[in-house]
Amino acid sequence: MSELTLLLIRLAFLAALWFFVIAAVGVIRTDLFGPRTAPAPARKPAKVVKPPSRAKKGDPRQLIVTGGPLQGTIINLTETPITIGRANDATLVLSDDYASSRHARLFPQDGQWIVEDLGSTNGTFLERSKVTRPTPVPLGVPIRIGKTVIELRK
Repeated sequence: MSELTLLLIRLAFLAALWFFVIAAVGVIRTDLFGPRTAPAPARKPAKVVKPPSRAKKGDPRQLIVTGGPLQGTIINLTETPITIGRANDATLVLSDDYASSRHARLFPQDGQWIVEDLGSTNGTFLERSKVTRPTPVPLGVPIRIGKTVIELRK
């Protein structure tokens, strides 16, 4: 092989190596600090008057941990979103190596609860399907985050 060919192969290998290092640093940064989000444009919020919410007979009232180290933990559902992850400020703090610091969140919307993956490394699963966008959660359907399994119950 000629010197030029060897030089080009070395440069291509070096570029591939740097690409791998930069990608690995990006994954670690996302896991530690969460995904990057573009700042929202500043605008004046519109006044929205909500009628007082009352729990209907079939609405979920509790989030129950049914599997994993926190099995038996119960969180009463209110109108506030529930964050799940390893971060100390999460509503449900998981000590699981497969959970990201800000892994997922559950929030009420239009009378139902929605689960959203927050860009976690290992994913959030509703029953056996990976959550890729905000998805409604039916009563009793398991949500798996790492080794932890949670369900909405009455």
